[in-house]
Amino acid sequence: MTRTQLAAAAAVLSMVAGPSAASAAPTMSKAQMMKKQQMTASAVKSGKMEMCYGVAHAGKNDCKAGPGTTCAGTSKVNYQGNAFKLVKAGTCTKIKTPKGHGSLTPIA
Repeated sequence: MTRTQLAAAAAVLSMVAGPSAASAAPTMSKAQMMKKQQMTASAVKSGKMEMCYGVAHAGKNDCKAGPGTTCAGTSKVNYQGNAFKLVKAGTCTKIKTPKGHGSLTPIA
C-alpha cells in the first residue's frame, strides 16, 4: 500500500471512528508534527488527495486546526471549520455533515 493509500485509509477510518476516539489522541512531538506536515503536503501535491475543512471529528483532524491547536489530532470539536482531513481529490464538497458540506477552504 502506498503512503497516499494509507493516508486515505486513515482519513476514512478516523471519520468513522467518531468522537469517542478523540480523547485518546496522543500528543505529537515537534519532529512528529513536521513529519506529518510533510506527508500532508506530499499527499496534496500529488493531486490524489485534498484538504477538506469542517469534516473531521474532534481530535481526528490532519495537520491544522486553527488558533489554539498545533497539528494532527488537536481539533477541539466535531466538524471544526478550521480543521481539515485529507480526503480523495474531488470528494470534499460531496461530504455531508450535520453542519453542512465539506469545504476546500476554512469555514468561519
